[in-house]
Amino acid sequence: MTMQTPEPSVATEEGRGLRLSGGAIATGTGIGALATFMAQNTDDVRVKFLVWDFTLAVWLLTLSSALLGALVWFGLGVLRRHRRRVARRAARRD
Repeated sequence: MTMQTPEPSVATEEGRGLRLSGGAIATGTGIGALATFMAQNTDDVRVKFLVWDFTLAVWLLTLSSALLGALVWFGLGVLRRHRRRVARRAARRD
């Protein structure tokens, strides 16, 4: 008597349905809130920063601030992953 192992079943998208993670839902909600805020704030505002002084639309200032914040957040995540990778490599050498 031989023992046969069942073949692994291939999960299909139709069988599981579409699943969204909490991060994807939070990102979508944040983008929606940002888009709503930008659409409602179309006035111009005078911006003074260090030695610069200029006029800019509030929606554009909001968008540029959000993009800069996202870039910093992403950069910090890359640095954190790099430090953890270096620490793991050093721990393996010990």
